[in-house]
Amino acid sequence: MKNKLKVFRAMNNITQEDLAGALGVTRQTIIAIEKNKYDPSLKLAFNISKYFKVQIEDIFIYDGD
Repeated sequence: MKNKLKVFRAMNNITQEDLAGALGVTRQTIIAIEKNKYDPSLKLAFNISKYFKVQIEDIFIYDGD
């Protein structure tokens, strides 16, 4: 699964640390998601989309892998 998390963070001027704190995860988790090394749980993916007030599909793109 690919994602646009880094783009959404940049558009909203949010640091990895701030986003991690708001979501209750570590900064390392945000880094891993942005580098496509970690697929978040469904709950975390929904929380991320809720944080940015967008649809989950706006941030996460299923690529069939």
